[in-house]
Amino acid sequence: LVQQTERSLQLMTQRALEAENDVEKLKQEVLTLQGELETSKVENENLRAGQTTDVGAAKHNIDFALQSLHRIITGANLSIRQLVSGTESLNFVAELLKSTGKISDVEAEKG
Repeated sequence: LVQQTERSLQLMTQRALEAENDVEKLKQEVLTLQGELETSKVENENLRAGQTTDVGAAKHNIDFALQSLHRIITGANLSIRQLVSGTESLNFVAELLKSTGKISDVEAEKG
């Protein structure tokens, strides 16, 4: 019974030491996270302060981006139309060549 109690006491001591180590690690992590939180708060305040002055610049950038996007879309639509037209032309040429090949086959059979 004494040996069992001593063994239980050793296990509890080991667990207590591990728990203390875990507590120390968690304290360090808390300190790190508190520092990051403070940094984020300051950064957030700075962004909010700058946000009011940068609204005009942001609107200008958005307008410019929208105009650029519209030009790109217009160009893409034109390219798609040209591609479709070119495909139709190629299909027409392929049909002509196929017909020419059939005519050549018929003439070869006659000859």
